[in-house]
Amino acid sequence: MQWRSHLPWTSWGRNLRDPFWPPEQRRFLLHWSQPLEARSSDLPFRTFIRHQGSSVGGTAPTGRHGQLFRSIPATESVHRYRRSLAEWFIRLPREERQFGPTFSLDTGHVDPVIRESTPDELLRPPAEPTLAHPLPLMERRPLALPQLFDPDACGRRVQMVVLYGTVGTGKSTLVRKMVLDWCHGRLPSFELVIPFSCEDLSAPGPTPISLYQMVTRRYPHLKEVLPLLDKAGPRLLFVLHGLERLNLDFRMEGTGLHGDPEMPEVPTTIIVNLLRKFMLPEASILVTTRASAVGRIPSKYVGRYGEICGFSDTNLQKLYFQLRLNQPDCGHSANGVGTPITPAQRDNLVEMLSRNLEGHHQIATACFLPSYCWLVCATLYFLHVSTPVGQTLTGIYTSFLRLNFSGEILDSTDPSRTSLMAYAARTMGKLAYEGVASRKTYFSEKDVRECLESGVKTEEEFQLLHVFRRDALRFFLAPCVESGKHGTFVFTVPAMQEYLAALYIVLGERKTAWQRVDKEAAELVGRVGEDVSLVLSIITKLLPLRVLPLLFNLLKVVPRVFGRWAGKSREAVAQAMVLEMFREEDYYNDDVLDQLGASILGVEGPRRHPDEPPDDEVFELFPMFMGGLLSSRNRVVLAQLGCPIKNMDALENAQAIKKKLVKLGRQGLPPSELLDHLFFHYEFQNQHFSAEVLSSLHQLNLAGVRMTPLKCSVVASVLGSGTHTLDEVNLASCQLDPAGLRTLMPVFLRAQKLGLQLNNLGPEACKDIQDLLLHDQCQVTTLRLSNNPLTAAGLALLVEGLSGNTSLTHLSLLHTGLADEGLELLATHLERNQQLRELNVAYNGASDAAALGLARAAREHPSLELLHLYFNELSPEGRKKLRELEGATPGRARVVASLTEGTAVSEHWSVILGEIQRNLNSWERGRVQCHLSMLLRDLEDSRGATLNPWRKAQLLRVEGQVRSLLEHLGGPGS
Repeated sequence: MQWRSHLPWTSWGRNLRDPFWPPEQRRFLLHWSQPLEARSSDLPFRTFIRHQGSSVGGTAPTGRHGQLFRSIPATESVHRYRRSLAEWFIRLPREERQFGPTFSLDTGHVDPVIRESTPDELLRPPAEPTLAHPLPLMERRPLALPQLFDPDACGRRVQMVVLYGTVGTGKSTLVRKMVLDWCHGRLPSFELVIPFSCEDLSAPGPTPISLYQMVTRRYPHLKEVLPLLDKAGPRLLFVLHGLERLNLDFRMEGTGLHGDPEMPEVPTTIIVNLLRKFMLPEASILVTTRASAVGRIPSKYVGRYGEICGFSDTNLQKLYFQLRLNQPDCGHSANGVGTPITPAQRDNLVEMLSRNLEGHHQIATACFLPSYCWLVCATLYFLHVSTPVGQTLTGIYTSFLRLNFSGEILDSTDPSRTSLMAYAARTMGKLAYEGVASRKTYFSEKDVRECLESGVKTEEEFQLLHVFRRDALRFFLAPCVESGKHGTFVFTVPAMQEYLAALYIVLGERKTAWQRVDKEAAELVGRVGEDVSLVLSIITKLLPLRVLPLLFNLLKVVPRVFGRWAGKSREAVAQAMVLEMFREEDYYNDDVLDQLGASILGVEGPRRHPDEPPDDEVFELFPMFMGGLLSSRNRVVLAQLGCPIKNMDALENAQAIKKKLVKLGRQGLPPSELLDHLFFHYEFQNQHFSAEVLSSLHQLNLAGVRMTPLKCSVVASVLGSGTHTLDEVNLASCQLDPAGLRTLMPVFLRAQKLGLQLNNLGPEACKDIQDLLLHDQCQVTTLRLSNNPLTAAGLALLVEGLSGNTSLTHLSLLHTGLADEGLELLATHLERNQQLRELNVAYNGASDAAALGLARAAREHPSLELLHLYFNELSPEGRKKLRELEGATPGRARVVASLTEGTAVSEHWSVILGEIQRNLNSWERGRVQCHLSMLLRDLEDSRGATLNPWRKAQLLRVEGQVRSLLEHLGGPGS
């Protein structure tokens, strides 16, 4: 994950007028793909916000065509058609719903840049050297949607426009928004817009159908206006989206002339005659296609070519992120759990992302494609906003690929009908995995060539490779813009390399030379061995050839040996995956979720490592994606993409991973690595698997890990449904809030010791702690709430929980701001809890009277054994009265208010100094110095009052430790 910015931040007003891909870095992609467009930041961009402006302007053209639909029935039909079409096109995929219930293309939309191209530029053979030098900027004029059908440079009317672009440039979204604009009356240049998906047109096959039947089958409301279509002229617009899905033949012997829109013909014949302007010659046509299919329409029929260039300006990218991330309802929790993200937090996300775009160009290069802007937004929502139940990072990346590649065939003219995603997984996955295996993210031109051309031998394979180069290579790879890495290539987003590497493994594409022996061939040899052995067993009853069946029986062992060899290979991959997940020597060893967020938003402040990226790359997302891809939900989506994962392969991979996780999971892991372990199980989404692997986990130590709502959901999802008891749950210094406490409640109910100290929990959090203590399944025996601003208001809720709880024996309220009111409240209600054994209310600013009252209640308590009162505002007389209380009143509770007990050292002195040592840097220095000085005087007085040399030695030892603490704070040492 190398998007992490460490360059100075610049202002928003900066214009990036230079191309993202310098000429020396572009030549390789130019050779492998279509000509790269020039980019400019002075191109005016358009924003679409509800009730503000419109996406397409312009006025209706004047001419011999007046208003077409004058009759009332025709007008009503078109009105119903507009409404039906808008309802259909406004529906967004499930993946878009995470951006808020009100999000739609009408709410906010940013148009990608469109630049006009020429036939010579498009159809020039790739071998010509002019492709290495893109046309100057002024020769590639930008086009807005209202200008697509403007007259050309010679003044001729443009009737057909072809928009092309690589995967991910925004063709589908552009068409959807254009149709919606017409439905809402924001496209006055056309009276009727009829969109067709070429994927749908390719489905019926050779069944004859007329143009009018094609229209009415999809849009029944237009049945009454069909007779008027031939009179509509240029104010009728046909939109043909995804032309690469149709195999069109413009030869006369292949597709004859056909001009009657009511005469049935095969769909491709209808489309060809519509495009060659023999059918409805006056109608306007807009075609979108991938770059490799532009040449399927003869250029003589095309009036204008436009290349969709994505977001070639960071201002467009930042505007996109503002509209996506600042949706009014985006903070609403999907399942009612969690704290909604505030407008200030949303603004902070946008600000940090915008600064990273300007301060580090690699992410800006990725966001050149609008689809990757969507991926960045979806990842930020996953990390910072309450997500739907079951949403995983692997699911986001799988959905991202489905949005871009769903149903896509690499080349419709190829009889193999190879899935584009399957081809990408085989080629780009190989490159990605070799990078992970050799621990590198930068690839030379030679590396890319070898992966793409590996195994390509036939003409058909070279044709498929050519199509992939033009249509999808730039979707996955981009030139590196980091200093010192020019001339190399990286995956467009860092995590995509790890995703494709994991996909390459789970699909079984990684094979050694020995493993390339096909499994089916091995099974065939085994079946032949069985048949031959059966025949020979009959013959040997007549002839003495006993040795032959023995030899042929060996053939039946072949499938078993092959299976064991494959199993060894899976175990090796699982071993590498587990070691990657539990790496502790990483220079930036935050948990994987924090690393992912930092790679997108940048890192504030100095880095922990020198500015140069490390030679040893970190791939901690690779094992997470491995687990996520094996989950049943993602396997279903991958099957739709043409990348099916067999159930047996998934089971064998899961078993190999389980062996390694069980073995290493018994070892104690640092907090960040433990969270990575839990996140792997969250991505895998298999409770039975997780229960078996995590059955040996008895201590959940996540101290110091910043527990965001997502991380709380991860921990609760993985551990909340378990059955075994957790001996200790340590969530100290995790920045927990009340929403996080509610999310983690199922985990707390399984814990015996619960540490929530140093989390800035206020009185509002005490209601959730009260619910925990009163729950009938609560088994918490030790609860640490120290260093949280609970105050007396929060304590009023806690004492209600203590009154009804039957499990708690140790409670720490150290430094929680209780003051006199809190201690008096405890003294009043202490007797209502009958099993408490230790109570710590040190450092709460209590006076002598409140401390003495609580001490009396403690002495009368039937089970309380220890009461901590040190570091309160106690006078020497008050401490003396507390010491005298133990001898004057009966009771078992001991009161610890100082380091001394009479003329001896208190047996709890190490506990007191240990608490001080742990909190020395977080407490107020002046007050700590004052209290330490008082403790030091007590020690000195006790040492002067005793003649016992052993006691003097102990007192001197403790005095030395107190003096060292004072020196550390800058106070007097004596």
